[in-house]
Amino acid sequence: IGGTTAEDLDRELERRGPVTRTSGSRHPGATQIKFGGELSYVQSAGQCRLGDINVTLTTRIILPKWKNRKKAHGDLALIWDALSSDIKRHEERHAEIAQQHARKLERTLKRLRPQRNCEIMQAKVAEATDKLISAHDAAQMNFDRVEAVNFDKRMIRILEYRAKRNPPKN
Repeated sequence: IGGTTAEDLDRELERRGPVTRTSGSRHPGATQIKFGGELSYVQSAGQCRLGDINVTLTTRIILPKWKNRKKAHGDLALIWDALSSDIKRHEERHAEIAQQHARKLERTLKRLRPQRNCEIMQAKVAEATDKLISAHDAAQMNFDRVEAVNFDKRMIRILEYRAKRNPPKN
């Protein structure tokens, strides 16, 4: 993003930030999350059970980069550093939430009991997966809700801390 004032940066983040599928709007940063994996079904002794189970997770964190730092006015670099570190922390937490749910999905699938046939087992796998993905989505939305409520207080704390650590030069 470009800009030499706080207003410029804000406008650039709104204009050029990544669009998320959940909200359909632009954000300062984003985390792309893709669950995947493989599992096998084993039919034996009149029952179907799961064989190998491997849940995978791919995440990609998209963060803004400011290209006009050297031309910035006043304490804008301090504000940018605080904001960009908070964006990075926020997006990394989204990735951690996804990792927790991927591990939980794998554990849940490994605990599924054998069924009479593989069609029933496939339905159990789909049900467990849908339930875990819904829980994941709810956890992500709840995290965003809590973060939004606390944003101003968090930014003030970060700015005060950074200002004390790096006082302005006269």
